[in-house]
Amino acid sequence: MQIQSSKPSKQRLFQREAPLHIKRKMLNSTLSKELRKELGKRSFPLRTQDTVKIMRGKFKGKTGKVVEVNYEKGTVYIEKITRKKSDGTEVFVPIHASNLMIVDLYREDKRRFKRIKAKLAHSAKTEKAKESKKGEVA
Repeated sequence: MQIQSSKPSKQRLFQREAPLHIKRKMLNSTLSKELRKELGKRSFPLRTQDTVKIMRGKFKGKTGKVVEVNYEKGTVYIEKITRKKSDGTEVFVPIHASNLMIVDLYREDKRRFKRIKAKLAHSAKTEKAKESKKGEVA
């Protein structure tokens, strides 16, 4: 059993020094109410081409597609969410995943949904089994 520290400085160190496969899981965003019902999950890791809505900060309320996910820095770049540099070039504004809500998922990635579909099918079977047992008891 691995002991995890409760010290904030060690938590920040872990998040900063974590390997990329763990940082990817840290970059979760909440799902919209419709997606929550559909997938049976509350949050989901971000991916390029997902449509998100900004919930906090200067750009609150704006919607766009994810252009890039930077796992090293823990930020997401969204199309049309830009600012002008002093030399006049447009750059994407980095936004943390916790400030976003996923409105629509990129569904062309079959591997991404394979496990979720299996979990939903399994949970549906277990619910039917529970209902049939309740019917037998009553």
